[in-house]
Amino acid sequence: MIAGVSSSARSGRYRRIYAVVGRIPYGRVATYGQIAALAGLPGAARQVGYALHALPEATAVPWHRVINARGTVSRRAVPGAELVQRVRLEGEGVAFDPRGRVPLERYRWTAQESPRRAPARRGKRR
Repeated sequence: MIAGVSSSARSGRYRRIYAVVGRIPYGRVATYGQIAALAGLPGAARQVGYALHALPEATAVPWHRVINARGTVSRRAVPGAELVQRVRLEGEGVAFDPRGRVPLERYRWTAQESPRRAPARRGKRR
């Protein structure tokens, strides 16, 4: 149990969090606090982190698109594990500055923004 919250209440909150995270388009990021607010849980940024940590490894929820308010990938208990998130974001075209920050003014998703499709792969045509 997390801070007096029953597992059934937590799962309802987690579903709301996952629904919001699922709306973040390819090539965009959102912050933990932003997700909490959009899920109707203002001030519950940590709960967003708990919910994402609880996801199964083979999930379709784009958890990697959620970063902290400083624009950085949050550290993990296992050193180096945060590199997986960074590599996935870079694979979507999200750039990091030399200090390891994502320029939020450029890549932050707004809920009003319509989803974008993954860019077409360029290569030789046959």
